[in-house]
Amino acid sequence: MAKAKTSFSCAECGNVTSKWSGRCEACGAWNSISEDAGISDGPAATSLGQARGRAVALTDLSTEETPPPRSLSRLGELDRVLGGGLVDASAILVGGDPGIGKSTLLLQAAARFAQSGVKTIYISGEEASAQVRMRAQRLGLADAPVKLGAETNLRDILTTLEQEKPRLAIIDSIQTMWADNVGSAPGSVSQVRAAAHELTTFAKRKGMSVVLVGHVTKEGQIAGPRVVEHMVDTVLYFEGERGHQFRILRAVKNRFGPADEIGVFEMTGQGLAEVTNPSALFLSERGTPAPGSVVFAGIEGTRPVLVELQALVAPSPHAQARRTVVGWDGSRLAMILAVLEARCGIPFAGLDVYLNVAGGMKISEPAADLAVAAALLSAREDTALPAECVVFGEISLSGALRPVGQGENRLKEAAKLGFTSAIVPQGGKLAGTEGVALSRVGDLAAFVGEHFGAG
Repeated sequence: MAKAKTSFSCAECGNVTSKWSGRCEACGAWNSISEDAGISDGPAATSLGQARGRAVALTDLSTEETPPPRSLSRLGELDRVLGGGLVDASAILVGGDPGIGKSTLLLQAAARFAQSGVKTIYISGEEASAQVRMRAQRLGLADAPVKLGAETNLRDILTTLEQEKPRLAIIDSIQTMWADNVGSAPGSVSQVRAAAHELTTFAKRKGMSVVLVGHVTKEGQIAGPRVVEHMVDTVLYFEGERGHQFRILRAVKNRFGPADEIGVFEMTGQGLAEVTNPSALFLSERGTPAPGSVVFAGIEGTRPVLVELQALVAPSPHAQARRTVVGWDGSRLAMILAVLEARCGIPFAGLDVYLNVAGGMKISEPAADLAVAAALLSAREDTALPAECVVFGEISLSGALRPVGQGENRLKEAAKLGFTSAIVPQGGKLAGTEGVALSRVGDLAAFVGEHFGAG
């Protein structure tokens, strides 16, 4: 008889070890290792034995298949992020900070799907049914034909789903689910992994779509083993700052559509409202151009988005100058400052540098390098760029400026919002857009000399 073996796994990376320790050797996280029970140590644990399985049906790469059918929620921003709608038999994981609006978004989505004829069940493991109904009344969704349940026992939930046969099930949240065949406590790595596996397998077998809500750790990652993200078809992150009314729904993985697509929402008293023109909204509060303010023409997924970058440079009262960044990569800011000093002779030693992306937006593409450099120089020299000018381009360590992709789409979005000029890298196949004059710059030193009278 196989002897039961105790193992331990890391909640951050899923690494499995034979003994407990305070720090994970794989990812370095502290206090993230918990016990997994019930792993067999017999021959069956390492071998399938002599039993033969069935042959797998194989097809050619040229085999044509019809695209999967999709159901629209009539929330255009959500449908965009999903790749054009909800695919049957798909598993979706939605993560976000506490209180950011995940439950509000999914309750609105559940109501829209149900009103479109998609049988929908909403299972809450964190709130009582009365609390969910109160939220629905506040959002004006009390009449939506959504089936509601409050349960954490995974076996009871699966039995209910098998009897009701919905096309969409929303589980809020996966960390509260409890499988009675796993010895660990609810919320542990074993429970999260088992619950996600059972729900995903059930959805695939029954042709039902399932949406799992996941909590986020202090580092901004979905809590639990990373294997949960590999199990599902789509991973969405709901981002935003509590001080701002904007919320960004970002796809970081999507087997049925483009990744890095975003949907923009605005938090209002009646719930989350779609923002069909995010560029205009992000720039709506931009007044008279001030030193340190630069408009960056970016691309998020397939959508061009214009955002305002704000920089402040001031003498530091401390021996170690501060470098504070909100909405961008701090390491990349350090690189831009080093290039400005080494290639252009502009020092920032003894100066505090603050960089902010207005509106709570987060930017990750290197095309923002030139806009960041322009904002830093504008703040340092106390000189404002023209109000109707947008900037984009990548900066190399040699100080050269590199062209970026989808330049025409960036310029079209800028022209649509009334911008008449753009500072872009020299080279590439970028064609001008009617109404937008291009100022092409070969390297960072030439940019500094042309627009700030130095270099």
